[in-house]
This record gives sequence, C-alpha cells and structure tokens, in this order.
Amino acid sequence: MRKGTTQQWPGRLRIIGGEWRGRKLDVPRVPGLRPTSDRTRETLFNWLGERVRDAQCLDLFAGSGALGLEALSRGARHCDFVDTSRAAIEAIGRHVAMLGAASRADTHCGDGLQWRGRPAEVVFLDPPFSAELLGPVLMHLQAAELLTHDALVYMELQRNQPLPPLAPFLAIRRDKIAGEVRYLLLEAGG
Repeated sequence: MRKGTTQQWPGRLRIIGGEWRGRKLDVPRVPGLRPTSDRTRETLFNWLGERVRDAQCLDLFAGSGALGLEALSRGARHCDFVDTSRAAIEAIGRHVAMLGAASRADTHCGDGLQWRGRPAEVVFLDPPFSAELLGPVLMHLQAAELLTHDALVYMELQRNQPLPPLAPFLAIRRDKIAGEVRYLLLEAGG
C-alpha cells in the first residue's frame, strides 16, 4: 500500500499455486509495502510456466515476499530475498520457516542496488514506485553479474511511469497493464 492511498491494509497474502496453494501469510505493516495482487501473480506465473521449477530466484525489494514465496511454492530450487526493511525481512524469514523451506531460501536486509550474490535465472523487481529504481537496478544486475545468460526478469512500475532504458541484451517478452500497475517480463538474450 502506498502512502496517501485509501486502500485497506492487505493484512494477509495468499499463496495462489503450487505446494502451498491457499496458505495465508500475515503481511507486516511496513510503510510503502505493496504486495503484488493475486491476479497479477497468477498472470506472471502463467508467463513463467515451468521456467520457475528448479530455478535460482532473486526477489529484490522483496517487501511481503509474495513473488519469491510463490516461486518456492511452485518448485523453485532457491530464492534470495533482499529488502531494506528489517521488519519485512524478518516476516519473510518467519514465513519461510513456517512453510518448511529454510534450506531453499535466504533473507538479506540490505539495499537491492548493492546486492552481490549468485546469478539468478528468475529475478523479481518490484521497488517502491516513487523511488524510480528500475533503471539503476537493471544496470546493477548486469554489472554485478546477477543474471544467468537466459534469465527472466519480472518488473512492476506505475502505469504512467516511463519504462527505463533496457540493456541491449534484455528484450521485452510480455507487457501488461492492470489498474494502475504496468508489469513486464524481460528475457536476457545471451
């Protein structure tokens, strides 16, 4: 939920597919936290299909952890969750433990623009809309070698926000608008 909106606090998120389908998890009250909607997640994971199974995932600006947790539920091998909010990261850690997935996930409290870790096959980018971080983080993913040669990168931005410049090796595979959110799936081209 963004500041200044009249939306109700989501309170809980629901895993929509896979091993933990239907499980409801508490969402911490963190300013600016805006879990990806069920409908958008359903579309995203339809786009990803079997590519998420056994994938190394990275959930930067993890917030509620909805995207990475959904990936783990659908068979991802491992997911790194990164967020600057200690409360958000602690909640994700509790969820991972409760779901019995501690060996398949690591949580990190830190800046997504500074993250250094293993290359990922699937990356989820959902930073605060007002921060305009997508351009810099796409450059960081490349500079820090955080993408495998055929990685898929999901990103969300405000509907009227201009698309940041894409690195030449990234191509738009899917692009959709739902309400005030535009979401895209990019593919690395080798």
